[in-house]
Amino acid sequence: MKTFKIAGVAVALAAGLAIPSGAARAQAVAAAEAASVAAAPIVRAVHAVARKPRQGGDWLKADVIHFDSHSIIVREAANERMIHTFSYASVLQPKMQALEDKGGYRYGDQVKILYQPGQTVALAIHGKPSKPQ
Repeated sequence: MKTFKIAGVAVALAAGLAIPSGAARAQAVAAAEAASVAAAPIVRAVHAVARKPRQGGDWLKADVIHFDSHSIIVREAANERMIHTFSYASVLQPKMQALEDKGGYRYGDQVKILYQPGQTVALAIHGKPSKPQ
């Protein structure tokens, strides 16, 4: 009796697969009909607010990775994956040389760097260097 049921199901399945299905139609016709029935979409212009550049530049809060008399490598405090390398402006160069002679910044010191966006020249650096050991 079970083989009869299994054979009947197999025959019904084979018959269902043997009957060809209707041809597939493009959905563009249905979409066009739906668009004509639906209300017109409301479109609003989105205006991005452009940030005005500061006169002196931007300040970056960062932790020192490496410091020497020619450049400083820092990691952003807000985004720890962003690492920046800055050289010094000509006005700042003697100050950084004097600071390095006293011991300078060490790994982990917190600094604020004034720079122009898109450039890698530090215009000013504020921060307390570590005590020499």
